[in-house]
Amino acid sequence: MLESIKEFFWIYFIRPMYTREGYNPYNTLVYAFLLGLGVIYSYKYIIKSLKIKVDEKLFWAVTPMVVFGATVRALVDGGVLKPNPLILTPGIFFTAFFLIVPALIADAKLKTYPKVTIAWGTILALYANYLLVTHVKSFKPYELTIFWTVIFILPVLIFYRFKPFEKMYLYPVLAHLFDIGSTVVAIHYYGYREVHWLENILVTKFGAFIYYPWILFILIVVYYGLKYLVPDEEERRYWYLAIYILGLGPAIRDPAQMILQLRG
Repeated sequence: MLESIKEFFWIYFIRPMYTREGYNPYNTLVYAFLLGLGVIYSYKYIIKSLKIKVDEKLFWAVTPMVVFGATVRALVDGGVLKPNPLILTPGIFFTAFFLIVPALIADAKLKTYPKVTIAWGTILALYANYLLVTHVKSFKPYELTIFWTVIFILPVLIFYRFKPFEKMYLYPVLAHLFDIGSTVVAIHYYGYREVHWLENILVTKFGAFIYYPWILFILIVVYYGLKYLVPDEEERRYWYLAIYILGLGPAIRDPAQMILQLRG
């Protein structure tokens, strides 16, 4: 029995971290559940306790740490750093979380928020990107990512003039559009494989550009779901922050990974 449990965790949770064989229904459900718990309890016991307002300032405060975590993950895939559970997915999320919390506490206690948090995240992000730039093989994937990101973002920005959703939700939308751009480039131009099990089915059947309507559909459903399920505005905005991080992380990681692995 114990051996069967060990084998199950190895096949569906541990091995995919090292082989990049992708997500599966089991680890997807568990990670989604852990994400939900993380959002609820970090908001209740950290953000509210420290009396940090959930606004645009918090989005900007966490961004450097997201860049750090995503870049480090790409450095592993690019062979610059050796694989370690702490810097593989999902471990890198926990690592970044435990690195940023002391900075948030220091900012709250010193009444310097968000200076310490931004400075600490920026130092780590700069070091990670120094390693990235010094090992680049080609910037072409980044150029293509920026091109498609702009193409995808422009219609949304035009539509947003009609204020279809809260201003704060624009951050996660833009982050995920950046992610769509990098994913389309990776799959359509360079033959990468989609690692999320449901999206892999869609991409296999319809091609990489199915991502655009699919992710927009999910973002719309999530927005209205949160609007009615989370009536507290501050807590709802914290969920927006979580969605922003989930989009920005892979959006930074994917093109960074490609410029380390591919030659122009």
